[in-house]
Amino acid sequence: MNALAATNRNFRQAALDSKIERSLLIPFREIKCAIPKDDGTLASYVGFRVQHDNARGPMKGGIRYHPEVDPDEVNALAQLMTWKTAVADIPYGGAKGGIGCTPKDLNMGTNAQTMAWILDEYSKFHGYSPAVVTGKPVDLGGSLGREAATGRGVVYATEALLEGQMQWTQMNCLTHECDVLIPCALAGVLNRENAGDIRAKFIIEAANHPTDPEADEILSKKGVVILPDIYANAGGVTVSYFEWVQVTSLAQSRRYMTKAFHNIKGLCKSHDCNRRMGAFTLGVNRVARATLLRGWEA
Repeated sequence: MNALAATNRNFRQAALDSKIERSLLIPFREIKCAIPKDDGTLASYVGFRVQHDNARGPMKGGIRYHPEVDPDEVNALAQLMTWKTAVADIPYGGAKGGIGCTPKDLNMGTNAQTMAWILDEYSKFHGYSPAVVTGKPVDLGGSLGREAATGRGVVYATEALLEGQMQWTQMNCLTHECDVLIPCALAGVLNRENAGDIRAKFIIEAANHPTDPEADEILSKKGVVILPDIYANAGGVTVSYFEWVQVTSLAQSRRYMTKAFHNIKGLCKSHDCNRRMGAFTLGVNRVARATLLRGWEA
């Protein structure tokens, strides 16, 4: 099951009215373009940009550089950003971009310099517009600590989950016996082939879609507690919001992450569900309420 199918399945389990459910699954805008190389050679790369939903605010999402990027993956990640920002309760909608290339071959990844170029290009046509992009260099209005914000948010999420429990240092291998396993890079690293061998008590999803649905089911039956990606890795977009409104305190990030954890925990108790469904239910229903309040009609 690919990332889009998995995201849509989790979304549908949030149990909305069928008409608004269909509306929220349709992206606001999808763009596909060819990107030529700056040096004038004939090679070009396919790029995608999906703007998913703007009911709660401007559509926010980064750019993924990977040779296997495809429209479904970008759509899934854009949708995930919509629910993620709603879970964190920050006034954004979701979007995502993707370019089908190998970053190391181009000596280029997404960093503060890339964001500065985007700011500069946009400002040529619309005047100086520092709010159009986050993750900028500090000299151009970026936030101190932004590069570490996603990892810091994962730490806050983990501390909220394990408050009052003993912590141990263990080897960071997927199937090694440990208390906490934190997949941080690629999607699908926890799957039906290895889920039965996982011996962690807690899994914190610092990456997007690291656990496929089959593994999710296997791990849940084993009693493994999973903090889902739409909550656990929301620290990055939360600090992007702080940059947008020019708030400088990283302590605010801990407050947002801790508050979101307790909101999810409360929903899990009232709906008798796991944390993934608690997070999806929280995020999806916040977006649905905003959509209805803005005058949506079937």
